[in-house]
Amino acid sequence: MNYREIITIEPNKRGGKPCVRGLRITVYEVLEYPASEMTEAEILDDFPDLTREDLKACIAYAADRERRLMISPLSA
Repeated sequence: MNYREIITIEPNKRGGKPCVRGLRITVYEVLEYPASEMTEAEILDDFPDLTREDLKACIAYAADRERRLMISPLSA
């Protein structure tokens, strides 16, 4: 999954937060939905602008970001 084709960052949109396909839906918001126990079907039903690929791209983006944070040394 190449999330870079789906996740966009625009300085003037949502304060430069990562968004889905230039929409005003942030990765953070998308990740909150399953965390609040919404199923994939419920998310896609409630947010018709999102696709299954968008959901997977958000997860891939978050995983890559977490991996990058783990590589950086923690300051003591």
